[in-house]
Amino acid sequence: MDYIFDNERPIYVQLVEKLRIQIVSGKLKQGERLLSVRELALTARVNPNTMQKALAELENEGLIYTERTNGKFVTNNIALIEKVKKELAQEKLKNYLNDMNSIGITYENAVKYLQELKDYN
Repeated sequence: MDYIFDNERPIYVQLVEKLRIQIVSGKLKQGERLLSVRELALTARVNPNTMQKALAELENEGLIYTERTNGKFVTNNIALIEKVKKELAQEKLKNYLNDMNSIGITYENAVKYLQELKDYN
């Protein structure tokens, strides 16, 4: 995954978002062992302290956990992963609807446009 950061928000917040997406999308599998903090920091080209702060946030959310001496792992809690996925989807949909509203497109038309694109992938 490419780690491209903007200067608008703290890097650790952006790391949390990127890792959260990797977890809910299944790119990081349930129960999968994560790379070490140093390896993740090298991959993302960030300071290990910044990566540790992002991982601590994900651990507070319950999306990852630490096994003493074994490292960090993605949660096996399917319900939590689905809850976070739904929250992310709702946030993106709200942004989409706000964007459509800003150019004069109603909710109904925005939904219609989405339905027209259902075979997009």
